[in-house]
Amino acid sequence: MRKIFLALFLLYFQPLYSQVTDYNVTKNWAVLPTKLTPNIRNSIKDSSLFKNVDVFYIYPTLLVDVQDKRWNIGIDDTAHRREVLDYAIRFQASAWAEAGRMYAPYYQQAHLRSYDSLENGGRDALLFAYADIKAAFEYYLKNYNHGRGIILAGHSQGSTHIDLLLKDFFDGKALQKQLVVAYIPGIGIPSNEFNTIPFLINAKEIGGFVTWNTFKKKLNQEKYEKWYFGKAVVNPITWDLSPLSKKNQQKGFYYNNGKKYKHVFQTELISGGLVLTKLKFPFSLAARKMNDFHIGDINLFWENIHQNAKLRGQEWVLKNTP
Repeated sequence: MRKIFLALFLLYFQPLYSQVTDYNVTKNWAVLPTKLTPNIRNSIKDSSLFKNVDVFYIYPTLLVDVQDKRWNIGIDDTAHRREVLDYAIRFQASAWAEAGRMYAPYYQQAHLRSYDSLENGGRDALLFAYADIKAAFEYYLKNYNHGRGIILAGHSQGSTHIDLLLKDFFDGKALQKQLVVAYIPGIGIPSNEFNTIPFLINAKEIGGFVTWNTFKKKLNQEKYEKWYFGKAVVNPITWDLSPLSKKNQQKGFYYNNGKKYKHVFQTELISGGLVLTKLKFPFSLAARKMNDFHIGDINLFWENIHQNAKLRGQEWVLKNTP
């Protein structure tokens, strides 16, 4: 009887997903240069950077349902895969579509609760998710990169994993010379997070990282002070430390109706964050009712990112082509 009880105990408490994902399997990639979604394909008008630069994109936390008790989501979860394509790839990854050949792995991401429960399972869940990301990146380096420049792009949990990739593969290592830029918004990250990878404060700088977090004028003070205050922030309109930007500098907010709206808000830089002001577009009333703009950290600045990524890619090619 004790043996039966022990077997049931181990079965019950065994992690539901215990395997690192196999990235030799094409279906485990949301995007590959040979597997482009319509949103990525339609965002490409200029492919001149593709022979020299790659983009490795990691999507944000989509496992957010408080009723979902899983710590990590299975790699074959159909609803999750659909959400990755319909939301993250469409409204985020597409911003980098012209900056290089794109790679975006599916991964067994951690539930949102992980960040507030680090000591009670959350840290393990995030590290389990990162094991997939690390495996995907290693497969990418071995089979796809071939010495091209690398743009790392992510958001929220995706940025958390890029932070770890930078430490494991780039910081003070030979691969750093291939780093074009890492775009890692949606997390609080110190400007001195890395030993040799700088925080970039100029629109054409390469070899470092940029980050920002987007807020309403009325802040959730508790959340802001816990996660963001005092952390690094660049203005993703000007790509420097400009305290303000004007509406005519905002080049394209990719809204969920498929349209891009320009000149619809101003920005104000604060410690660790970016505040949107004078927000006005056809559906701005709904936006004003949101608690914060974290969900829009990328699509709010879609066109500014799109242009800046190409600019930095061109700068890397210029400096690395004989």
